[in-house]
Amino acid sequence: MNNIYVINGHEPYSFSPGNLNAELVSRTASLLGERGYHVECLKVTDPWQNEQEVEKHLWADVVVLQFPVNWMGVPWSLKRYIDLVYTAGIGTLCSGDGRSREDLAKQYGGGGLLQGKKYMLSATFNAPESAFNDASQQFFRGKNADDLFWPIHLTYEFLAMRALPSFVCYDVMKNPQIENDFDRLEQHLIAHFPVKK
Repeated sequence: MNNIYVINGHEPYSFSPGNLNAELVSRTASLLGERGYHVECLKVTDPWQNEQEVEKHLWADVVVLQFPVNWMGVPWSLKRYIDLVYTAGIGTLCSGDGRSREDLAKQYGGGGLLQGKKYMLSATFNAPESAFNDASQQFFRGKNADDLFWPIHLTYEFLAMRALPSFVCYDVMKNPQIENDFDRLEQHLIAHFPVKK
Protein backbone atom coordinates (compact mmCIF):
# COMPACT_ATOMS: atom_id res chain seq x y z
CA MET A 1 0.00 0.00 0.00
CA ASN A 2 2.30 2.75 -1.31
CA ASN A 3 0.33 4.78 -3.86
CA ILE A 4 -2.54 7.02 -2.79
CA TYR A 5 -4.91 8.83 -5.15
CA VAL A 6 -6.90 11.62 -3.48
CA ILE A 7 -9.94 12.85 -5.40
CA ASN A 8 -11.48 16.18 -4.44
CA GLY A 9 -15.16 15.87 -5.33
CA HIS A 10 -16.23 19.35 -4.25
CA GLU A 11 -18.58 21.26 -6.55
CA PRO A 12 -18.31 25.01 -5.89
CA TYR A 13 -21.50 26.79 -4.86
CA SER A 14 -22.12 30.44 -4.02
CA PHE A 15 -22.39 29.58 -0.32
CA SER A 16 -19.51 27.07 -0.37
CA PRO A 17 -16.51 27.66 -2.67
CA GLY A 18 -14.76 24.50 -1.45
CA ASN A 19 -12.08 25.81 0.90
CA LEU A 20 -12.66 23.19 3.60
CA ASN A 21 -12.59 20.22 1.25
CA ALA A 22 -9.51 21.64 -0.49
CA GLU A 23 -7.77 22.01 2.89
CA LEU A 24 -8.71 18.45 3.88
CA VAL A 25 -7.23 17.19 0.59
CA SER A 26 -4.09 19.24 1.17
CA ARG A 27 -3.66 17.96 4.71
CA THR A 28 -4.32 14.36 3.66
CA ALA A 29 -1.76 14.56 0.85
CA SER A 30 0.82 16.27 3.05
CA LEU A 31 0.52 13.89 5.99
CA LEU A 32 0.53 10.76 3.83
CA GLY A 33 3.52 12.11 1.89
CA GLU A 34 5.36 12.64 5.18
CA ARG A 35 4.51 9.04 6.13
CA GLY A 36 6.27 7.74 3.01
CA TYR A 37 3.41 7.34 0.53
CA HIS A 38 3.37 8.45 -3.09
CA VAL A 39 0.34 10.77 -3.28
CA GLU A 40 -1.36 12.25 -6.30
CA CYS A 41 -4.50 14.42 -6.29
CA LEU A 42 -7.27 15.36 -8.67
CA LYS A 43 -10.01 17.96 -8.44
CA VAL A 44 -12.99 16.68 -10.42
CA THR A 45 -13.88 20.17 -11.63
CA ASP A 46 -10.46 20.40 -13.36
CA PRO A 47 -9.90 18.77 -16.77
CA TRP A 48 -9.28 15.01 -16.78
CA GLN A 49 -9.36 12.15 -19.27
CA ASN A 50 -11.20 8.85 -18.71
CA GLU A 51 -8.28 6.66 -19.79
CA GLN A 52 -5.78 8.47 -17.58
CA GLU A 53 -8.14 8.17 -14.61
CA VAL A 54 -8.55 4.45 -15.20
CA GLU A 55 -4.73 4.18 -15.16
CA LYS A 56 -4.63 6.15 -11.89
CA HIS A 57 -6.97 3.59 -10.32
CA LEU A 58 -4.69 0.79 -11.49
CA TRP A 59 -1.70 2.67 -10.04
CA ALA A 60 -3.30 3.50 -6.68
CA ASP A 61 -3.32 1.14 -3.74
CA VAL A 62 -5.84 3.41 -1.98
CA VAL A 63 -8.31 5.89 -3.47
CA VAL A 64 -9.45 8.61 -1.06
CA LEU A 65 -12.66 10.43 -1.97
CA GLN A 66 -13.03 13.85 -0.33
CA PHE A 67 -16.43 15.45 -0.83
CA PRO A 68 -19.20 17.51 0.71
CA VAL A 69 -22.54 15.78 1.15
CA ASN A 70 -24.99 17.58 -1.14
CA TRP A 71 -28.67 16.68 -1.03
CA MET A 72 -27.81 13.43 0.78
CA GLY A 73 -25.30 12.27 -1.81
CA VAL A 74 -22.07 13.17 -3.56
CA PRO A 75 -21.94 16.33 -5.72
CA TRP A 76 -22.99 15.89 -9.34
CA SER A 77 -19.47 16.53 -10.66
CA LEU A 78 -18.13 13.64 -8.56
CA LYS A 79 -21.00 11.40 -9.66
CA ARG A 80 -20.25 12.34 -13.28
CA TYR A 81 -16.59 11.39 -12.73
CA ILE A 82 -17.61 8.02 -11.28
CA ASP A 83 -20.07 7.35 -14.10
CA LEU A 84 -17.64 8.20 -16.89
CA VAL A 85 -14.38 6.80 -15.50
CA TYR A 86 -15.72 3.53 -14.17
CA THR A 87 -17.72 2.91 -17.32
CA ALA A 88 -14.55 3.52 -19.33
CA GLY A 89 -12.86 1.02 -16.99
CA ILE A 90 -15.12 -1.92 -17.87
CA GLY A 91 -12.70 -4.64 -18.88
CA THR A 92 -9.90 -3.09 -16.80
CA LEU A 93 -11.38 -2.11 -13.43
CA CYS A 94 -14.11 -4.76 -13.63
CA SER A 95 -15.06 -7.49 -16.07
CA GLY A 96 -18.70 -6.45 -16.08
CA ASP A 97 -21.18 -7.39 -13.38
CA GLY A 98 -19.57 -10.76 -12.65
CA ARG A 99 -22.34 -12.98 -13.91
CA SER A 100 -22.06 -15.52 -16.70
CA ARG A 101 -24.69 -17.11 -18.92
CA GLU A 102 -22.59 -20.26 -18.75
CA ASP A 103 -22.44 -20.31 -14.93
CA LEU A 104 -25.65 -19.08 -13.32
CA ALA A 105 -24.17 -19.56 -9.84
CA LYS A 106 -22.00 -16.48 -10.30
CA GLN A 107 -23.51 -13.53 -8.48
CA TYR A 108 -24.13 -9.97 -9.57
CA GLY A 109 -21.40 -7.61 -8.43
CA GLY A 110 -18.61 -10.18 -8.53
CA GLY A 111 -16.73 -8.90 -11.57
CA GLY A 112 -14.34 -6.48 -9.87
CA LEU A 113 -10.68 -6.65 -10.89
CA LEU A 114 -9.16 -4.41 -8.20
CA GLN A 115 -8.72 -7.03 -5.48
CA GLY A 116 -6.27 -5.93 -2.81
CA LYS A 117 -6.97 -2.23 -3.36
CA LYS A 118 -8.77 -0.04 -0.84
CA TYR A 119 -10.74 3.17 -0.71
CA MET A 120 -11.62 5.69 1.97
CA LEU A 121 -14.50 8.16 2.08
CA SER A 122 -13.95 11.54 3.73
CA ALA A 123 -17.03 13.75 3.80
CA THR A 124 -18.19 17.10 5.12
CA PHE A 125 -21.76 17.56 6.37
CA ASN A 126 -23.92 20.48 7.34
CA ALA A 127 -25.84 17.94 9.45
CA PRO A 128 -24.78 17.66 13.11
CA GLU A 129 -23.35 14.42 14.43
CA SER A 130 -26.34 14.17 16.79
CA ALA A 131 -28.64 13.65 13.78
CA PHE A 132 -27.10 10.21 13.23
CA ASN A 133 -27.20 6.92 15.15
CA ASP A 134 -30.30 7.98 17.07
CA ALA A 135 -33.66 6.41 16.27
CA SER A 136 -35.46 9.38 17.85
CA GLN A 137 -34.05 11.72 15.16
CA GLN A 138 -36.79 12.06 12.57
CA PHE A 139 -34.65 12.55 9.48
CA PHE A 140 -31.97 9.82 9.54
CA ARG A 141 -34.00 7.53 11.87
CA GLY A 142 -31.01 5.91 13.52
CA LYS A 143 -28.90 5.56 10.39
CA ASN A 144 -25.22 6.51 10.31
CA ALA A 145 -23.21 8.33 7.64
CA ASP A 146 -22.05 5.09 6.02
CA ASP A 147 -25.69 4.08 5.60
CA LEU A 148 -26.13 7.26 3.57
CA PHE A 149 -22.98 6.44 1.58
CA TRP A 150 -24.17 2.90 0.78
CA PRO A 151 -24.40 3.50 -3.01
CA ILE A 152 -20.79 4.76 -3.09
CA HIS A 153 -19.63 1.80 -1.00
CA LEU A 154 -21.38 -0.53 -3.45
CA THR A 155 -19.67 1.20 -6.38
CA TYR A 156 -16.25 0.39 -4.94
CA GLU A 157 -17.27 -3.12 -3.96
CA PHE A 158 -18.33 -3.58 -7.59
CA LEU A 159 -14.66 -2.96 -8.45
CA ALA A 160 -13.61 -5.42 -5.67
CA MET A 161 -12.06 -2.67 -3.53
CA ARG A 162 -12.35 -2.79 0.27
CA ALA A 163 -13.28 0.08 2.54
CA LEU A 164 -11.09 1.75 5.11
CA PRO A 165 -13.12 3.43 7.86
CA SER A 166 -14.82 6.62 6.70
CA PHE A 167 -13.97 10.05 8.08
CA VAL A 168 -16.68 12.68 8.56
CA CYS A 169 -16.72 16.37 9.53
CA TYR A 170 -20.15 17.28 10.89
CA ASP A 171 -22.02 20.58 11.21
CA VAL A 172 -19.45 22.48 9.18
CA MET A 173 -21.71 25.44 8.42
CA LYS A 174 -23.79 26.12 11.52
CA ASN A 175 -21.43 24.93 14.24
CA PRO A 176 -17.99 24.38 12.72
CA GLN A 177 -15.23 22.75 14.76
CA ILE A 178 -12.64 22.96 12.02
CA GLU A 179 -9.43 22.78 14.08
CA ASN A 180 -10.83 19.78 15.91
CA ASP A 181 -11.77 18.22 12.58
CA PHE A 182 -8.20 18.73 11.33
CA ASP A 183 -6.85 17.03 14.47
CA ARG A 184 -9.30 14.15 14.06
CA LEU A 185 -8.33 13.75 10.40
CA GLU A 186 -4.67 13.51 11.36
CA GLN A 187 -5.41 10.84 13.96
CA HIS A 188 -7.62 8.94 11.51
CA LEU A 189 -4.91 8.89 8.86
CA ILE A 190 -2.22 7.89 11.36
CA ALA A 191 -4.43 5.02 12.53
CA HIS A 192 -5.08 3.62 9.04
CA PHE A 193 -1.91 4.46 7.10
CA PRO A 194 1.18 3.14 8.86
CA VAL A 195 4.53 4.82 8.24
CA LYS A 196 6.29 3.41 5.16
CA LYS A 197 9.90 2.40 5.72
